[in-house]
Amino acid sequence: MRILRPALAAVLLLSLTAFSQQAPAEIAASREQILKLFEVMHIRQQMRVMMQGMAKQQSALVRDSIKQRYPQITEDEMMHLSDFMVDTMKDFPVDGMLDDMIPVYQKHLTQPDVEAMIAFYSSPTGQKLMQEMPAMTSEGMQAAYPRMQREMEQVMQRVEERMKQKPEPKKESAPKAPSSQSRGNSST
Repeated sequence: MRILRPALAAVLLLSLTAFSQQAPAEIAASREQILKLFEVMHIRQQMRVMMQGMAKQQSALVRDSIKQRYPQITEDEMMHLSDFMVDTMKDFPVDGMLDDMIPVYQKHLTQPDVEAMIAFYSSPTGQKLMQEMPAMTSEGMQAAYPRMQREMEQVMQRVEERMKQKPEPKKESAPKAPSSQSRGNSST
């Protein structure tokens, strides 16, 4: 027992020392680091491009919705509304959205993580990746689309089969009248 106590104390001391040496690496990235990361990754520009793409998609959906709700709307009124939507998306608060994202990045990334990412994305290879990523993503989605379409067709077939197997709802029968014994009426 006397031998175990010093050994246990040594193990605990080494564990605490190792833990305390790891703690500095777990410090969350600073706001300034995250902003620098956003800068080298061109996040602001990417968000603006994304917002423009969303505006185009939303414009078509909103146009259809408005035509359904207000069938009397003229084409001129529709054009003014489309212009209004485009202007609204231009004024979207991208900087505010980036400010909202900073704590999320800080939650998941440490200072060393962000330093390494800044170094990579500042390099020619990192910049090339950022430049080529939109095209790679678009081309990748186009390449994967036939597979996704086949998978969706199979999913829809399984849904249809399941719907055919769905049991018919049970018919509700009229409630039975309580018997005289269950009402507490005994003939004694």
